[in-house]
Amino acid sequence: MKLPELRIGKLVAKVPIIQGGMAIRLSTARLAAAVANEGGIGLIAASGMPFDELRHEIKLARKLSPHGIIGINVMVAAREFKGIVTTAIEEGIDLVVAGAGFSRDMFAWGKASGTPIVPIVSSAKLAKISQSLGASAVVVEGAEAGGHLGTNRSSRLIVPEVRAAVDIPVIGAGGVLHGEDIAEMLRLGANGVQMGSRFAASVESNGSEELKKVYLRANKPEDFILIHSPVGLPGQAIRTPFSERILLGTAPKPETCDQCLKKCSHKYCIIRALTRAQQGDVETGLVFSGRRMMEIHDILPVKDIFANIKREMEAIPD
Repeated sequence: MKLPELRIGKLVAKVPIIQGGMAIRLSTARLAAAVANEGGIGLIAASGMPFDELRHEIKLARKLSPHGIIGINVMVAAREFKGIVTTAIEEGIDLVVAGAGFSRDMFAWGKASGTPIVPIVSSAKLAKISQSLGASAVVVEGAEAGGHLGTNRSSRLIVPEVRAAVDIPVIGAGGVLHGEDIAEMLRLGANGVQMGSRFAASVESNGSEELKKVYLRANKPEDFILIHSPVGLPGQAIRTPFSERILLGTAPKPETCDQCLKKCSHKYCIIRALTRAQQGDVETGLVFSGRRMMEIHDILPVKDIFANIKREMEAIPD
């Protein structure tokens, strides 16, 4: 089975794979550029980044991948959502992927600059609304995904519903690791896939070595839990001392607030918890991950991940 191209607006990715935008600072320029250089679409996780840092990361990604497709992923729930999107557009970003909430305003920003806006949705209803507002594509994320979730249904059930409801490109997300997963999504009507966990566990991922060890140690279903995020959505995470404290309601409340979210329960600081894990403090850090991380047993370079996927796809009959 041959991998098709993925077209979003005027963009043409030679490989129909979008690398998930994993925050905080897991997917930065190095990872995004590595994916873009293999023909996929690389995303910089912009949530929690000051504008100057975001500009630096976009410039660096362009330097590392002069001809690749580079986008950003940003949480709508972030207080600086508009500033992040407009900063990225000013820097000439190729596309904007937005999740953890929904914004009608962002489509006007994209239209004014000609920048494709791609919302993450979990229902055919929201996909139709997105298309009517001017979305260039939709990422359809199901319960298999890591991080903030908008549904408890499998993406395998939602993708065909969305495909029947919209005419724009549909990107299946959640539980996509191997060539057979991509083939399944394509058969369900998707035009491409978004992959997070496999790229989180890559050499180019900006996570600490301790964080990557946590990924590899999570090898059974009970290692994964759903937690309540201060954002107001459930989040899929790996069981760690901190995530267990969240479940018990004993996670420490922040003494000071950075006002990073539009709305926050203030039960704990999710930005700091994710940052601690990214930097190597996995005892008091929060580790988001899809459940299929348990099937990943090695940290691979992005080039090898793409080579494996292409080999797996070639072994699948059309």
